[in-house]
Amino acid sequence: MQNSMFSGLFGALSNEHRMNSIANNLANVNTTGYKRDTLAFRDTFIMFAHDQIMEPVANVRSKKLFPDPQHRARPRLAVSLTDFEQGGLKATSAPLDLAISGEGFFTIRTPTGDYYSRNGHFRLTAEGTLVTEQGFPVLGDGGEITIPPGIKNIVIAGDGRIFGDGAEIGQIGFVSVDNLRNLEKMGGNLFRARNGVQIEEIDAPGEMIQGFLETPNVDVVYEMVNLIEANRQFEAYQKIMQTSDAVDREAITRVGRNR
Repeated sequence: MQNSMFSGLFGALSNEHRMNSIANNLANVNTTGYKRDTLAFRDTFIMFAHDQIMEPVANVRSKKLFPDPQHRARPRLAVSLTDFEQGGLKATSAPLDLAISGEGFFTIRTPTGDYYSRNGHFRLTAEGTLVTEQGFPVLGDGGEITIPPGIKNIVIAGDGRIFGDGAEIGQIGFVSVDNLRNLEKMGGNLFRARNGVQIEEIDAPGEMIQGFLETPNVDVVYEMVNLIEANRQFEAYQKIMQTSDAVDREAITRVGRNR
């Protein structure tokens, strides 16, 4: 089997993964606080032994001991990152809707642990606990946040402090991390630390804006262009595999006839 078959296979698989990533970005164009995924590819060159060995004798009359270097390229997925660029802000006028302008995360408590989120679409339970759309409690400085019943006017300051009818009644947790690349998605628009990585929480430099929600940082036109490009590349690699297979079949047929 020719090496072109393997190159075509790895290239097609890489672009299939790219199309899945782009499709996921497009599926979340209406998800509050969603951050798009980005992928990068590169060629991995296979080096032979004689590619790394220099000629032992520098003589104009001596013959080359080794043939010229030959490299074979096979595309690989090089890196997958989350783009934490700020999304736009959409006004809702709802008192429990919060958008983060700048860097920072809300801290959310789930049955499997505490995680981070940029989705500030919150609501109150019957007991007055501040929760997410999925019903997960939003954490503050003292744990879960509870707003006493009967509060008419709720005002949330830029640093997360909650005022009810003019009196301070709590504060929403608002943190950032030392390195955003140490975070990974875990579903439900939540983020967590990557396996084996310790993250350090720091004071968030951004601010909360009440009555707004952050829109996803997905550009539909840009993603559609990338989707078309990835589809064309997949077709090109598929053609390479078909051609390589046809050449192999022809070679096998001719060898069989000569015998």
